[in-house]
Amino acid sequence: MKQNIGTTDKVVRIIIAVAIAALYFANLISGTVAIVLSVLAGVFILTSLLGFCPLYLPFGISTQKKKK
Repeated sequence: MKQNIGTTDKVVRIIIAVAIAALYFANLISGTVAIVLSVLAGVFILTSLLGFCPLYLPFGISTQKKKK
């Protein structure tokens, strides 16, 4: 599995996941919206830790810096 997520992409994904968690724990989101956003936050955390996003593959996207 070749990494295709750069540092900035990882940081943005983690910030979004933390924001979703904060909204949930502050009871600003609930019900179906909370479940969907929680799953999305989990995916963001997982892909950030792995450094790989499977949705980038079909489009040939990589946010990693090119090695010289």
